[in-house]
Amino acid sequence: MLHDMIERLEHHAQQQGDFPVYDYLGQKYSYGELKVDSDSLAAHIDCLGIEEKSPVLVFGGQEYAMLATFVALTKSGHAYIPVDQHSALDRIAAIMEVAEPSLIISIGEFPLDTGATPLINKQELQEIFAQKSAYEVTHSVKGDDNYYIIFTSGTTGKPKGVQISHDNLLSFTNWMMEAEAFSLPQRPQMLAQAPYSFDLSVMYWAPALAMGGTLFALPRELTLDFKDLFAAIHQLPVGIWTSTPSFAEMAMLSDDFNAETLPNLTHFYFDGEELTVKTAQKLRDRFPEARIVNAYGPTEATVALSAVEVTDEMLTNCKRLPIGYTKADSPTFIMDDEGKKLANGQLGEIIIAGPAVSKGYFNNPERTQAAFFEVDGLPAYHTGDLGSMTDEGLLLYSGRMDFQIKFNGFRIELEEVSQNLNKSSLIKSAVAVPRYNKDHKVQNLLAYVVLKENVAQKFERELDISKAIKLELKDIMMDYMMPSKFLYRDSLPLTPNGKIDIKGLMNEVNQR
Repeated sequence: MLHDMIERLEHHAQQQGDFPVYDYLGQKYSYGELKVDSDSLAAHIDCLGIEEKSPVLVFGGQEYAMLATFVALTKSGHAYIPVDQHSALDRIAAIMEVAEPSLIISIGEFPLDTGATPLINKQELQEIFAQKSAYEVTHSVKGDDNYYIIFTSGTTGKPKGVQISHDNLLSFTNWMMEAEAFSLPQRPQMLAQAPYSFDLSVMYWAPALAMGGTLFALPRELTLDFKDLFAAIHQLPVGIWTSTPSFAEMAMLSDDFNAETLPNLTHFYFDGEELTVKTAQKLRDRFPEARIVNAYGPTEATVALSAVEVTDEMLTNCKRLPIGYTKADSPTFIMDDEGKKLANGQLGEIIIAGPAVSKGYFNNPERTQAAFFEVDGLPAYHTGDLGSMTDEGLLLYSGRMDFQIKFNGFRIELEEVSQNLNKSSLIKSAVAVPRYNKDHKVQNLLAYVVLKENVAQKFERELDISKAIKLELKDIMMDYMMPSKFLYRDSLPLTPNGKIDIKGLMNEVNQR
């Protein structure tokens, strides 16, 4: 069992100092180098005189220096705020305003005026690493101290900083290491693709560092060019793939993404958005012997709180894949609008409790009070997700409460509409979005659709394609759920975290 992340890293540095901890497109860094570099930076940070336990903003991509900086900050007792270098300027500014970091460490070129906040740039960082200063760990992040603060999108437009403590991290990491669903091998070789500003990244770096494994970085720049992406993937000897389902779908655009060409790839871990039966089946066809794991959890409950291995029986019988058996230390309840616990099989809001639940949003007491509370004396969180629990303890997901709409008297779950659309043989991917009238009531339901290859050429007009889709789906979709208009696109926009940007599409539709 893991008791302290830094103690574990110190152990690895002593016992397997030459073993690679990070591989950045063939450039390898060892556990010994990680110790030396993080020690040197921690010693430098201690000399800066910044406030004890104050958060530090770390700006960059997937470089090794990001990991070394995170470890150094943990050693010196500071939480880190990872901000991806591809973030919009207004988002970076909003994070700066909310977090008020005591220091900025910029591996990329920091694009804003930092004002009175001190900054260490990439060149200075390399000079600090080169000093190889010794360091004695005496005041590292412990217990309820914030380990990291990840900013998520806020419904009011301002991002929310989710505080994750060292204890929160231990709850998650120990579960990953012990849970049968994940079946982690020793020294796991893990894909490091999700940006560090997205808590899905914790699903790869935490178990890899805890178990002495290697992280294989896949920079975002490579994902923007399919040819470069596929070339890079085939050069990475990863055994465990961690991503959103959307990124796996992107990888499957290549026919060479299969078990024959990637024989080392034996585990797939999915979180961050819903894994559909369609995507899981496609992956099963490509990797028949691989373990496919569907995990679930919000950032506020430390990455994930439930997981299950996807079986062939699920692929055959389930319309929607279950999202897992919950962690033993994290009581999970289904509650109604009045906060009453519901019996197994009943639909309500998924409520999470236990040691993985965040203490709240950084510098945002109002939002914290609205989302966090107590259940049976344990810290708890309103997920905003609808679900139910089976008698066997399997958690079932039924969509977002804020993606539910009322249309013509019917309550419609947008994700259910999207899933049904994706059952069409003509559709590669699709999402449903509502258009509102001036009274903020749903006027009609629209679908954004990416067609399968060569489908468009078989029809004279887009209207004919829409008619064909509706005809094909008429027996599995209620009339009131069928979108009235289909908008055809070459691709669907993704958020920086690799999820389909449904909220962005909703904004686009309702600005017209």
